Amino acid sequence: MGRLLQAVVALLGCLFVLTGVQWLVMPDIVAPQFGLELSVGLGLSSQVGDMAAFFLLLGFCSLWAVANKQPHWLYPASLLLVLTAVGRVVAWLIHDAAFAGDMILVELMSAAILGLAAKRLTTELAKNG
Repeated sequence: MGRLLQAVVALLGCLFVLTGVQWLVMPDIVAPQFGLELSVGLGLSSQVGDMAAFFLLLGFCSLWAVANKQPHWLYPASLLLVLTAVGRVVAWLIHDAAFAGDMILVELMSAAILGLAAKRLTTELAKNG
C-alpha cells in the first residue's frame, strides 16, 4: 500500500477512534453532529455503548491493518460502513427519515478507501511472498 493511502487509512482510523472516545466521554457534544438527541436511562446506555463500539471498531480495525500489514482487518470496517449507508437509505425509503446524503457519501467514500487499501495491501503481500 502506498504511503499516501496508508496515511489516509491511518487518519481515518484515528478519526474513528476519536469519535468513539467522544461518545464515551462527551456524548452530549457528539450526538448533535449525528442529528441525535440523547436519550435517558437505558436508551442513553444503548446510544453511548452502540455508537462508541461502532466507531472504536472502525478505528481499531483500520489502525491494526495498517500497523501490522494485515489487510483482512479492513474488510469488516468497510462492510460496516456500507451497511450503515444501506440502513440510512432504508430508513429514508421505508420509515420517512430525512435523507442523509452527506453522511451516506462520507460512509461510502470511507468504505471505498478501506476496500482499495485492503486490495492494494493484499496485492503487495502476495508479490513479496
